[in-house]
Amino acid sequence: MVLWVFGYGSLIWKAGFNYDERIPGFVKGYRRVFYQGSTDHRGTPEYPGRTVTLEPAPDEICYGVAYKINQKEDIETAITYLEVREKQYDQKVYLDFYTDSTDSSPAVSSVLVYVASSNTKLNKNYLGPAPLEEIAEQIVRAKGPSGPNRDYLFQLEQALLQLGCVDSHVMVLGKEVRRILSMSKEVTTEAEEVVENGNL
Repeated sequence: MVLWVFGYGSLIWKAGFNYDERIPGFVKGYRRVFYQGSTDHRGTPEYPGRTVTLEPAPDEICYGVAYKINQKEDIETAITYLEVREKQYDQKVYLDFYTDSTDSSPAVSSVLVYVASSNTKLNKNYLGPAPLEEIAEQIVRAKGPSGPNRDYLFQLEQALLQLGCVDSHVMVLGKEVRRILSMSKEVTTEAEEVVENGNL
């Protein structure tokens, strides 16, 4: 038995479980959006942060990494861990994973992906779209047990750049958050400085 898990958010830079292989690539028909509220990692119930989920987008692709887990014990441990870590994501879907844009066949079929749906009856933390400035302000202010929401954004931006991916939604949002921070004269974090200075 082999399990493949696709990471498109914090799983890109912090898997948190044992794996045998890590492959950069993408899934088709989805785009990454900061529409999911986080009350357990990057925010609180009183002031949710924003993290990414996948939104259906027929002509788009979403870059990330796929993790291959071979050992039965590692698979069981990984699933137990992910069920807690991704508990605010109400859907588990299995998608085809590609490594080359010219390939007609996937590199791996049935990769497990955790998705936070827009169904507010099933996903009480879904925040949905909002003006860029509003999303950025929320990210600047939010902080949870896993740290400031802004660090999540900057770490994601850095991780994607390391994969050679320029995600316009993430990059534009990162630029706006840095603008707000510069206006408020807040001290930049190490993650921000790495992205700003291009020290990848």
